[in-house]
Amino acid sequence: MSSSSIPNPLPASFLRGGTSKGIFLNKSNLPADKSQWDRIFLGIMGSPDPEYSRQLNGMGGGVSSLSKICVVGSPTPLQKEKGIDVEYTFVQVGIRDSSIDYSGNCGNLSSMIGVFAVDQGICTPHVIGTHLTVRSFNTNTSKIIDTTFPVSSSDPRTALLDSPETEIAGVPGKASTIVLEFVNPAGARTGKLLPTGSSLDHLTILPSQESNERTVRCSCIDATNPTVFVSYSDLAEFLPIAEYIEGKPTDVAMTLEQIRRAAAVKMGLDPAAQAQPKIAILRAPHTDYDQTQGVDIVIHALSMGVLHKAVPMTVGLCVGVASNIRGSLAWEICQEPNGSEAGMVRIRHPGGLVDVGAEFGEGGEVKSAKVVRTGRRLMEGVVWW
Repeated sequence: MSSSSIPNPLPASFLRGGTSKGIFLNKSNLPADKSQWDRIFLGIMGSPDPEYSRQLNGMGGGVSSLSKICVVGSPTPLQKEKGIDVEYTFVQVGIRDSSIDYSGNCGNLSSMIGVFAVDQGICTPHVIGTHLTVRSFNTNTSKIIDTTFPVSSSDPRTALLDSPETEIAGVPGKASTIVLEFVNPAGARTGKLLPTGSSLDHLTILPSQESNERTVRCSCIDATNPTVFVSYSDLAEFLPIAEYIEGKPTDVAMTLEQIRRAAAVKMGLDPAAQAQPKIAILRAPHTDYDQTQGVDIVIHALSMGVLHKAVPMTVGLCVGVASNIRGSLAWEICQEPNGSEAGMVRIRHPGGLVDVGAEFGEGGEVKSAKVVRTGRRLMEGVVWW
């Protein structure tokens, strides 16, 4: 497909998955030459927008959770032999700049890949009872993700998304339950669950406004997406971390980015790629609400350098895995269970609560990571780029 023959507008769907929204495109409508994709995606989202950061010329919403695209297509013959129904590529689009990041996956939007694939007729997997499971292959991380959701009883089978079954933090009202399960999620980017070879590392940094170096503990875990975990109590010893989380002006973000970049180097990742690894601040439960709700761990995650209003779901799933890794910061905090379901970890994030689970094999390998999401069809039509 030549540049002049690329349709404009393109067929597209606008969907909510979990606490994110994004444009879903059928791969068959895009040029085979992927070098032409970037300018299309930037045009769709209205990027770059260096002056206002609002993406008003496109479908983006000025924050990372609303500047996302999923390209969904048929699996290869080899993938079909392995039981894969659909493959997809996740795209994180920059807001102020022209960055296009293919390095990681989005857990929230992954929950709607199966729905979109069925709607588009990309796959027709077998229905078991009232539910359907779609097995997808994520090209960013070369990992398999299963989504299970209710479907109609009449042909053609369609996803039923509006049953009042589940409410997730950050989204008003109840909707149908979508079970999102990452199969063998370890080493999504680096090929290793522990990219540095250790569950706990020490980094030497020079915080802004200080003349002396500091040593910071961190856990570098790669499950669903690579993430750098740091301790709230450790950071509070030399940073105004409480003020930062409250949204007050501080230089904390600069120090966190320094930590993230240093950890990226230890993990063998590109420190300049802002989308991967992510960084998250972990804290032990400390409020009456935490106690009454059975919270196991509190998290404040950053996405593209900005505090997330909830939690990126791949980061939440990574916490669920990390809490089972002896010696990690998450494991230290979760040693005292607070009443959550066995095998599950209850996380409190700025938007509310989420329960995540991880299943380990006898040899210590991570077999799966699981979470419940909801989703909604918002629009189907065409999008100009």
